[in-house]
Amino acid sequence: MRVIIIEDEQLTAKKLVGLLNELMPDAVVMGVLQSVSESIEWFGNNLMPDLVFMDIHLADNLSFSIFDSVEITCPIIFTTAYDEYALKAFEVNSIDYLLKPVSRTSLQRALDKLKRFSASYQPQENVELIKKVADTILRGGTSYKSSLLVSVRDKLIPIKTGSIATIYLEDRNTVAIQYDGTKCRLGGLLDDLMKQLDPAMFYRANRQFIVAKAAVTDITVWFGNRMVVNLCVPVPERIIVSRTNVQEFKKWLTE
Repeated sequence: MRVIIIEDEQLTAKKLVGLLNELMPDAVVMGVLQSVSESIEWFGNNLMPDLVFMDIHLADNLSFSIFDSVEITCPIIFTTAYDEYALKAFEVNSIDYLLKPVSRTSLQRALDKLKRFSASYQPQENVELIKKVADTILRGGTSYKSSLLVSVRDKLIPIKTGSIATIYLEDRNTVAIQYDGTKCRLGGLLDDLMKQLDPAMFYRANRQFIVAKAAVTDITVWFGNRMVVNLCVPVPERIIVSRTNVQEFKKWLTE
């Protein structure tokens, strides 16, 4: 099997080659490409390999931009630092992904999956899947935090974002309330924190509050065509959604 590795981290590429030699002795690594431009040039001047390992983030661009210039018709296994949430789509297709650092177990899983689906491999299906995942990542869907750091006296302690019911401003401090009622202080501004949180799970209700979807118990109609969001945890003041954001909030809450 002829293999191409697209990876700009030399140590990662070296480890991947070593694992391939161990797990797939018949694999011949034809080259290690380190950038989008180098990859485009290589595919334009060589025969299609049997398998490509492709890092998502390369020095000069996302590797998805390679597909704008060349058509890759062989199976592709992505390597990435993104978490599983952003790449769930890969699990239903012969394309797979390896989370860095690449382990022997994860590589073996990917190779086994490739063998199982190779007979029914459809390049066009993979091209469409690549486009969908590329759109997700370019929208920022793969960089959401699973944990945030909170200040506890002289320490910083990570807490899971899934444990947070709301984040709000209090006396110029950014505060989070967890589902168990624990109140803790976060660093950073609400704007910056919102960029780090999954918008499917968190919503910026107003200038003071970010709310978690799972924490919303109900909403109350408020004067001026506004709404008050009621949570399963106590908050220091009413969480009011403006009239202009009511429809967007309702849509988010029911998606």
